[in-house]
Amino acid sequence: MTTLAPELIAQMTQWRQHIHRFPECGFEVNQTADFIATTLSEAGIEVVRGIGQTGLVGILQRGTGGASIGLRADMDALHIHEQNSFAHRSCHDGKMHACGHDGHSAMLLGAALQLAQEGDFNGTVYFIFQPDEEHGQGAQAMIDDGLFERFSIDAVYGLHNLPGLAEGTLAVRPGSLMASESSFEIEINGVGGHAAMPHMGVDPIVVGSQVVMALQTLVSRNLSAIHETAVVSATEFITNGTVNVIPSQVVIKGDCRCFTEASLAKLEQRMETIVAGICQAAGAQYQFEFINTFYPTVNSATETTAAINAAQQVLGADNVNGSCDPFTISEDFSSMLRVKPGCYVLLGNGVDSVGGCALHNPNYDFNDRILPLGAQYWVQLVHNQLR
Repeated sequence: MTTLAPELIAQMTQWRQHIHRFPECGFEVNQTADFIATTLSEAGIEVVRGIGQTGLVGILQRGTGGASIGLRADMDALHIHEQNSFAHRSCHDGKMHACGHDGHSAMLLGAALQLAQEGDFNGTVYFIFQPDEEHGQGAQAMIDDGLFERFSIDAVYGLHNLPGLAEGTLAVRPGSLMASESSFEIEINGVGGHAAMPHMGVDPIVVGSQVVMALQTLVSRNLSAIHETAVVSATEFITNGTVNVIPSQVVIKGDCRCFTEASLAKLEQRMETIVAGICQAAGAQYQFEFINTFYPTVNSATETTAAINAAQQVLGADNVNGSCDPFTISEDFSSMLRVKPGCYVLLGNGVDSVGGCALHNPNYDFNDRILPLGAQYWVQLVHNQLR
């Protein structure tokens, strides 16, 4: 197993804290991309910029082998005002790295420099640095911009830190690791009127209430209790009525999560069928919108085995859970896994006071002690796959 030099580990910590101080959101990650591109170029790694707007790919080739591997890190931050007081806290009000993408980028940079220095592999490594993961658009933007046509990538791998999972441990599973995320908006138009004379109109509150209750049958009566786990939640119920006025319109908004694209398609189709039937029976009109932001994150079997083997070599077999329970959180790396085989893993960020603060929390910070673990995992994976 490759051991990282103390100088590289210290450098990774400096990179991570520098990126943390200057968070950028969405596709506006220009300063972050500049920093990463410069660091890669100075290590002799070829860099291609402007893929999916601000995404970039580092290319490192050794030997004569035709095999390749793609390693992906995300660069974007969140629109959250940081409440930490340490020296590397955010310099940009209302923005912070509350999900650890600063750490993901630093780990992949460290792995890139280590591989560039030792060169002990045969093939090509593509270091993929992606914008706008948080809004679910960055991965698809890079794909649409020819990521997998311009670069011959056999398989693609991703990694995310996980607070609450012990430092030095890793969780993964073949198949569906994380859920899709979809939102829905249902607009029901009735005939409003005086609250004392409801028979004169079509009350959209009653219709909407029936819709909300019927949505609870989507999971319990349309999906397999054994094979199709899903969550459907109505989260907003908005009307234009008042104390003595029956409204003319109700808007229902909500969120869906599931673990396969077949379940996703079934939820969308059955949801509109339910809405249409209830509205027709009541004499109301409706508009329906179903927006899928993240697909399910589905790991391929062969690549998951490769990820488990590399993680066990770095962390020890007892510290790698290769059959963890699936998570209802979502990740836009799923879009890459729809095009290429690959595997996404979760690396423990720690528990309690060190690394245990939840993601997307204003007090979150990436645990710098896991930087070398993530970088060593990447290096080991490359050595194993590009012998």
